[in-house]
Amino acid sequence: MPQYAAIIYSTDSDWTAPEHADEMAEYGAFSEAAAAIIRGGAALFPTSTATTVRTDRKGGDVVVSDGPYAETKEVLTGFFLLECDDLDHAIAVAATIPGAWNGAVEVRPVIPREMD
Repeated sequence: MPQYAAIIYSTDSDWTAPEHADEMAEYGAFSEAAAAIIRGGAALFPTSTATTVRTDRKGGDVVVSDGPYAETKEVLTGFFLLECDDLDHAIAVAATIPGAWNGAVEVRPVIPREMD
């Protein structure tokens, strides 16, 4: 069965803060309702905790900088890995992720990889 990444873009917040408890409860309810098709996922800490890694070429010098790659109003705040029948099914599920209600959820097919 194909897998889809449901990539959540919303406000840049610390989702562990008490003021987000109600919304995190909504995520808990979504996770419980969609448990049969969720294969992974996580909420992310704010972009202020990010570290960006670049190289100037393969095997080249590593350049590390604090913070996100780009500053925007909505940032990557989490994701779910969904195993769905098809894209239409993944879209229907993504519409029930709380991040879709006040941000956006990008649905993207996952390229299968061989596991050792």
